[in-house]
Amino acid sequence: MSVTGSTATSPRATTRSYEWPSGSGLQASNLSQQVAGRTLLADISLTFPRGELVAIIGGSGAGKTTLLESLAGVRQPHSGSVTLDGVDVTAAAARQRIGCVPQDDIIHLDLPLRRTVAYAARLRLPGAATRTDIETAVDRVLDELDLADRADVPVRELSGGQRKRASIAVELLTRPQVLLLDEPTSGLDPATAAEVMGVLRTVASHGTTVVVTTHAPADVRACDRVVLLARGGRMAFDGSPPDALRWFGVDHLDALHTAVAEHDPQEVADRFAAIERSHAVPPTDLGPTDGPSDPAGMAGAGRQLLTLIRRSAELMLRTRLTSVILIGSPTLVIAMMTTLFRPDTFIGDGDAIGAIQLVYWIAFAGFFFGLTYGLLQIVTEAPVVRRERFWGLSMTAYVTSKILVLLPLLLAVDVALFTVLHATDRLPSADARTWLAVGVVFLLDAAAGLALGLLASALVTTAAQATLALPMLCFPQVLFAGAMVPVGVMTAGGRAISDVMSNRWAFEAIGRILDLGDRVPAEQLGAWEPAFRGDATAQVAALIAMVSICLVVCVLVLSRRLTPR
Repeated sequence: MSVTGSTATSPRATTRSYEWPSGSGLQASNLSQQVAGRTLLADISLTFPRGELVAIIGGSGAGKTTLLESLAGVRQPHSGSVTLDGVDVTAAAARQRIGCVPQDDIIHLDLPLRRTVAYAARLRLPGAATRTDIETAVDRVLDELDLADRADVPVRELSGGQRKRASIAVELLTRPQVLLLDEPTSGLDPATAAEVMGVLRTVASHGTTVVVTTHAPADVRACDRVVLLARGGRMAFDGSPPDALRWFGVDHLDALHTAVAEHDPQEVADRFAAIERSHAVPPTDLGPTDGPSDPAGMAGAGRQLLTLIRRSAELMLRTRLTSVILIGSPTLVIAMMTTLFRPDTFIGDGDAIGAIQLVYWIAFAGFFFGLTYGLLQIVTEAPVVRRERFWGLSMTAYVTSKILVLLPLLLAVDVALFTVLHATDRLPSADARTWLAVGVVFLLDAAAGLALGLLASALVTTAAQATLALPMLCFPQVLFAGAMVPVGVMTAGGRAISDVMSNRWAFEAIGRILDLGDRVPAEQLGAWEPAFRGDATAQVAALIAMVSICLVVCVLVLSRRLTPR
């Protein structure tokens, strides 16, 4: 096998025989990408006219996904540019005309297909779109992709090919000019992979530019054109699949990678660049674009918030693991508390330790419920949210929707806990106003745990990491809340850590509201006495501050992690 170019047809000869549509299409000009001094793409120039089906291939680490992300506007170029009809792809006017399907599913697996596509439509279609417009768009894409008969089936129960088509359906809702897919046939059997490529061929035949990264020779054969990247992100070839075989002197597409690997990447790139220069065509005026220069964009923040609330609530109802956590966690904790503490803990026997511990575990229960409710909320749907953020999803609306859905559930847990403890005589006598104040503190502590859980969920990358974070976040709340060791006898470092533990402030606030300092003799309270003297204003303010800080940081983290860079 050799890279000669002497007997091969010019790579451009057969790939430029089409008639250019109006507008310049998707163009990369002298595109380079570097990370930490390492070159990922080296001076790539490509044009993708409308209606083409293009494969990007290359060995592992050759820069295929990096090139795709650059074309999508997800990744800012180190140098050079990527434009769609002359508009930079990182601008909203161009980005909203580009569909991008990553390897991860960008649809919720636990919802019926029609429901998950409908939620995507409510978020992506302009605010002026009516309910009829949304239903029409959903029916259209399901019909075009031959999924109408599977509309009511949960996405999780679809076959691999159907699930991939479902992800494509979400991207076709807005009729994009360009559709980019990262290894769309990865993990599929040959028949299903051929089915997916057939769908993409149909999409391209309707005038959409379709670009895929792939390792499969069968995928390449189905394409009009193949772009081959050598190691270091260097352009090794751009032309039709038959020309690629002639250019490298091989008989099969699966031999292309070996042919490139046998030569120095720079030499391969230089040979191709030389033939490219000899066939260069002067730029011409390609005429005006035929699409809007400033698309209407996705729905406004108000409709986003309402849609996200409905979607989050439905997901919780349909996801078995979430239902188990929402119901099982408080049920188990309430049962343990009634088993652990005697009915007369607060009554007449001066049991200071028992009273302190009961107050503490009430406070910790609120934090624990909120934390467990929040930990899996974001990480489990990060690929979906990342793609929606690309379209302009408000991270403030997204995080707010989680709070508005989960806080009522935590309020219900609040009521259930105190109802059971009161009915079983685990609580002291007090008037309704006192118990309302205790309930508010409990809910604030739960909100602090929820906000911390959402922040942790935004920081981790897998559900397994979120699960591991649970004991790591709970353990400091146990040690430094001031119940195991009073704050006054902690070291300076311990007191500093205690100051940022929401459970410490909830513990002190509930103890003060219940007048624990008066119910238990001072000599029995000992070093705990200062924690329960005075009103709870400062403690409540600390809880509100912690909720606010965690939520603001969560929004900032999500905006930074999920915004195209």
